[in-house]
Amino acid sequence: MVDFWSAALLAGSQPEGRGWTAESLESWRESLGEGFHPFLYPLYHLHADTLALWRRLSRGASAMLTPLAAHTPLMLPIGVLAGALDVLGHAETTHSRPSFGITETLVEGEPVTVIEEEVRRTPFASLLHFRKELRLEQPRVLLVAPMSGHFSTLLRNTVETLLPEHDVFITDWINARDVPLSAGRFGFSSFVDHLVDFLTAIGPGAHVIAVCQPAVPAIVATAAMAEDGHFATPRTLTLMAGPIDTRINPTRVNEFATSRPLSWFEHNLIARVPFRHRGAGRRVYPGFVQLLSFILMNLDRHIAAHWRQWRNIALGDLAAAEAHRQFYSEYLAVMDLTAEFYLETLHIVFQEHLLPRGLLSWHGSPVDLRAIRDTTLLVVEAERDDICGVGQTKAALELCSGLPESRRLYHLQSGIGHYGVFSGRRWRQEIFPRIRDVIAGREG
Repeated sequence: MVDFWSAALLAGSQPEGRGWTAESLESWRESLGEGFHPFLYPLYHLHADTLALWRRLSRGASAMLTPLAAHTPLMLPIGVLAGALDVLGHAETTHSRPSFGITETLVEGEPVTVIEEEVRRTPFASLLHFRKELRLEQPRVLLVAPMSGHFSTLLRNTVETLLPEHDVFITDWINARDVPLSAGRFGFSSFVDHLVDFLTAIGPGAHVIAVCQPAVPAIVATAAMAEDGHFATPRTLTLMAGPIDTRINPTRVNEFATSRPLSWFEHNLIARVPFRHRGAGRRVYPGFVQLLSFILMNLDRHIAAHWRQWRNIALGDLAAAEAHRQFYSEYLAVMDLTAEFYLETLHIVFQEHLLPRGLLSWHGSPVDLRAIRDTTLLVVEAERDDICGVGQTKAALELCSGLPESRRLYHLQSGIGHYGVFSGRRWRQEIFPRIRDVIAGREG
């Protein structure tokens, strides 16, 4: 995962010492021109269209051979063939959001129906509510999903863990290639705008959990709302493995961010959406490019996973084979990001470090994290995180000096990497209980 702050990511520059204002942004944007890679999307479609038929045939053949392999003396050779066809057939990127598929949860040990509702919608995102048929009032939580090249369904396990004890909402970002040009632009400030708007819709007393990339816009939104005395300023803010100050303990991702000028990324990684899609003509950072960067970061792991899948089918371990398919069906579902959001975030977060330097502006007003005085802040980091280094999110605790020490909380989770912060056993058993206590007011 998990966010687009991986391998082929980043870099950026702007005249030194300048804050991120509307005027400086416009001047900087004009200096970059309209750079994009004209062949990026056409080449991808040529490759995908060429293999599409073969993948469908491979999936069908594998589905027929797999059960046959379990009932014949020639089981192993047939299983080997079925495994190879399965790997080929399912190694395919998709561009539609998978379903959350959450229809039920347990509340105090009793099954309760969950209904997924769209509370608010913009051209670029939906505010989804996992509504439960309950008379019991539960703490309202806005889960801020990363705009990362993957869909918000990557946080399915996070939602499932929160649901029994919380009233859960989530930011559901829309694939930029499906957003018509007439909808306008979506940049860093637009992300912050959406969070303020969504919190306003949820109402006062809500709690925010920002996973990875949105830690920066989430804390900016909280500070801006606190300074304005906004009635829906969140009661608690949990930042999970997010790049608040990437100068601290830099990872390979952060080092790559400074290795090339921003113009290189714009001319090599930005493409225009082809006319076959609703967002035709929009400049985007394609999800398939981000996916490639994810895979290249851990290529040996992905190769090993597919070898295991081949072996799973060949030896008849169909449960393990299905688990592999489910993981990769989510992992290979990608979404495009608007070019302006991608490039502006590189500049703000990874190149100029405007937030920790006190130079970030939002709609012309300086962002002052000291304005956060009534929101309990919890920071969660992962000991083995190779995307967001230990200390990068913790920096928020020092920057939010308007909060008393008792409301600035920290949790370093041992034994996990980036993914483990929001999914898996240690998320459920060790990280979530700490968040639950903070939301309930038992800490801070």
